[in-house]
Amino acid sequence: MACIVLVHGTGSGGWCWKKVAPLLRAAGHEVYAPTLTGVGDRSHLLKCGINLTTHITDIANLLFYEDLSDVILVGHSYAGMVITGVASKVPERLRLLVYLDAYVPEEGQTERELWPPKMRAEIEADEADKGLRSPPSPTLLGITDPGMAEWYLKRMTPHPMATYDEPVPPGNASSAALPRMFIHCIGGPTTPVFAPFARKAQDRGWEYHEIVTGHEAILTAPEEVARILLSSAVTYGANK
Repeated sequence: MACIVLVHGTGSGGWCWKKVAPLLRAAGHEVYAPTLTGVGDRSHLLKCGINLTTHITDIANLLFYEDLSDVILVGHSYAGMVITGVASKVPERLRLLVYLDAYVPEEGQTERELWPPKMRAEIEADEADKGLRSPPSPTLLGITDPGMAEWYLKRMTPHPMATYDEPVPPGNASSAALPRMFIHCIGGPTTPVFAPFARKAQDRGWEYHEIVTGHEAILTAPEEVARILLSSAVTYGANK
């Protein structure tokens, strides 16, 4: 069976995987869905000087303290930055990186550099002097059901802008050798935002999948997300 660690995106939390994680566990896999410092159920720590290194350390520490190895590490959206950093720090604990409609940075890049100009201007106008990004609208993320949108917004929290301004740490031969997969969500308003990273993945020969749904596929198409991850667990998983 595989060990799968699920890392959420901007302003979210481990709660966002509640439809995907049970499907993976039902197939017998070991699954972790931590919340990054400063958001979700850890939003009380928002004022603790959080940056990208904080979030990379969150996940690297989880892998160490839980003594996890051969991990399939999944990053959604912003967490593409996080899992890239984790791979640079502890590649020996990883088996596969999965970028779920996520940013795919080059060494030295920040997430802010990867935003399309219009999106960047809108976020920076909202940021003002508060150093926080407000939660994106459910509609932008492809959540059209009113009940789900309300449930989602109640759990979303502001996200520290400093995480977008720190470049990913340099990798090494071991991190570069890790296999990678990209899952592109092609049924919502954010499809063009992540299309460059989908093309990068295809150009580099990564395993590639598409899901016809919005950016929050983990809520709007959890069975599809789980199906792809379960397939990867068969291919890349390790017996425990």
